[in-house]
Amino acid sequence: MDNKAYLVQMKSSGVHGKTLTGKGMLGNGFHHMSLNGSLYPTKTKSRRQRWEVKPSEMAENTLNPIRAIVDGMKLTPNPEKPMISLSIGDPTVFGNLPTDDAVLQALKDAIDSQKYNGYAPSVGYLKSRQAVANFYSSPEAPLEAEDVILTSGCSQAIELAINVFCNPGDSILVPRPGFSLYKTLAVSMGIEVKLYNLLPEKSWEIDLQHMESLIDERTSCLIVTNPSNPCGSVFSKEHLQKILKVASKHCVPILADEIYSDMVFPGCSCPSLASLSSDVPVLSCGGLAKRWLVPGWRMGWILIHDRNNIFGSEIRQGLVKLSQRILGACTIVQGALESILNNTPQGFYSNTISFLKSNSEICFNELSSVPGLNPIMPSGAMYLMVGIEMDHFPDFKNDVDFTERLVTEQSVFCLPASAFEYPNFFRIVVTVPEALMEEACVRIREFCQCYYRPPSCDGNDLDQ
Repeated sequence: MDNKAYLVQMKSSGVHGKTLTGKGMLGNGFHHMSLNGSLYPTKTKSRRQRWEVKPSEMAENTLNPIRAIVDGMKLTPNPEKPMISLSIGDPTVFGNLPTDDAVLQALKDAIDSQKYNGYAPSVGYLKSRQAVANFYSSPEAPLEAEDVILTSGCSQAIELAINVFCNPGDSILVPRPGFSLYKTLAVSMGIEVKLYNLLPEKSWEIDLQHMESLIDERTSCLIVTNPSNPCGSVFSKEHLQKILKVASKHCVPILADEIYSDMVFPGCSCPSLASLSSDVPVLSCGGLAKRWLVPGWRMGWILIHDRNNIFGSEIRQGLVKLSQRILGACTIVQGALESILNNTPQGFYSNTISFLKSNSEICFNELSSVPGLNPIMPSGAMYLMVGIEMDHFPDFKNDVDFTERLVTEQSVFCLPASAFEYPNFFRIVVTVPEALMEEACVRIREFCQCYYRPPSCDGNDLDQ
């Protein structure tokens, strides 16, 4: 039994306890009594002899692969050339992609109403959850307010989804190349990350055979990112159906990272995974960050698409409990959410997509003719991946070395794809102003022309 000491009032018929630090009789009928019934002070535990405050295992095991690589790079731009950063997945950085006036007005109205200054339910206001449900509901995948959990950005939605599915020792299936946060979250919680390959020669479709080979009895969920960060790829309906077939065969639920849903170029379609699923339950994670160009507003959501009541009440209640750890998403943005979803004009979405497609085409066309580089044209999102034929660049050890030197000499920063577990590629963010995109491509071409070494005449590469 706990030997904590309590104050015990002896005069009254009741006994009222209160923690104290004094000793013995205190007057007024109070005695110092420990819970073991002794009238003597509890034995003092041996105290520490020196300060020793260490971080937890969770903190020690938390590692962001992007930061681990970038922080180790020597990034000293050429002082004669202005820096062009193509590395940050934030569409607001250059100021050329503002959100729509209707989005701003919705937030102003929410503030002025004075209705959203207090706490909301941890899962979000019912009205706001219903607005999200109405926006994303379809006959194939109907949603109600109870199917929506509002979160602090899509990243928290992903964290809650992983937490509700997995115990330490379980494993999750993650795309390679893929968003680094999945690994950051999982490893910190003692969850094994198994990487399944995407195929650049097939516009980054999943290697389904490889993915299926990784599934075992400890596989808790399959993460599917569509459209893709870092690839900008968009899976066809047929490919999504094949993914669902594998998940169904092995009874593995899906965490669908769909933060870039609807950010697809004209001529492409991007049905949600849940709309195609007849029996695989799906937690779809999304938010305002990218489509509405407000990543700093930190508004995300989980859409619970249960199939055949496989999740039942337990997964739902688990998500509710996990949401209570931080007491919900920003209430001001929740208050603006219905208006944002209902009043943002279609032209805003179309203009954003048109700009991203145009910049992607500029980048792809310019770099396609650069010897040693193999860009892969995206179909959505805001990224483009470029392969490096390292055999033809013997001056560089790897993609990290290549991109580091690109900064030093040309002041262009592209993220090495080693940060996404995929060496010998780099990722370009296509949200920069058009003139900067063109200038960056000119500099990349100049850099490659300086260091490219063609194959030797006998058909073999030059000595490295």
